[in-house]
Amino acid sequence: MAKKLYIKTHGCQMNEYDSSRMADLLRTGETVEMTDTPDDADILLLNTCSIREKAQEKVFHQLGRWKKLKNSKPDLIIGVGGCVASQEGQAIIDRAPYVDMVFGPQTLHRLPDMITEVRAKGNGVGVVDVSFPEIEKFDNLPDPGADGPSAFVSIMEGCSKYCTFCVVPYTRGEEVSRPVDDVVAEVAHLASQGVREVNLLGQNVNAYRGETHDGDVMDMAELVTLIATIDGIDRIRYTTSHPVEFSDSLIEAYEQVPELVSHLHLPVQSGSDRVLAAMKRGHTALEYKSKLRRLRK
Repeated sequence: MAKKLYIKTHGCQMNEYDSSRMADLLRTGETVEMTDTPDDADILLLNTCSIREKAQEKVFHQLGRWKKLKNSKPDLIIGVGGCVASQEGQAIIDRAPYVDMVFGPQTLHRLPDMITEVRAKGNGVGVVDVSFPEIEKFDNLPDPGADGPSAFVSIMEGCSKYCTFCVVPYTRGEEVSRPVDDVVAEVAHLASQGVREVNLLGQNVNAYRGETHDGDVMDMAELVTLIATIDGIDRIRYTTSHPVEFSDSLIEAYEQVPELVSHLHLPVQSGSDRVLAAMKRGHTALEYKSKLRRLRK
């Protein structure tokens, strides 16, 4: 009989993408089917986010609700992933010992092995892996499944900006770009399943610098131009951008690549140069407005 999997996702589009890849991975590795009801699940996964206020408490409130299910179903496996998991690690199991495994954004590909280890060790012995093995996870994930005409595609992970208010470099690591061929292959696979719009993801997506098969490096504007040539792809979006990395070539792509949707998420953060400097954003308000003016032309 197939095991039932329930995933609850907090936070950003990257987490939504990661949750979909967890489902793809577990459906491929063992007989697992998704359920919309946690009460019916054999495996409960909570994909967490550190950005929102009181993120840790939100996680433990959810785990407290799942504790009741664990008490009635001792073989139920509970896993915590995402950025809070990366921050807290073993502390999650110390506070909620009914949790079986804790994994970070860069180790979700190890889920099948972690589940096997949990089953072998039995209840009460938590498995924790919140390491940063660069971008290894993409080499160990199955082809993505499509669910409708639009899909997320992660093209890079992490951020190297270290803004004073942000935990991303500490929870997802520094910037690492996926190879160009891998991104193109994933988009082409999705297009073959009927996907017509892709949303390219990264914590600092326009800092993308992916290596090609011949050793060259391709930037975000070049990647968008290449993806636009894939048969079936009619629309391209991306998120989230950083003003410092918003290059002239990417601005020009809005005019030159019809598939690139005329929509942009470019965080303002503040109109005060003093505040921007304190936040370590690396740009002034005037520089931000200058780039917007160029986009509007």
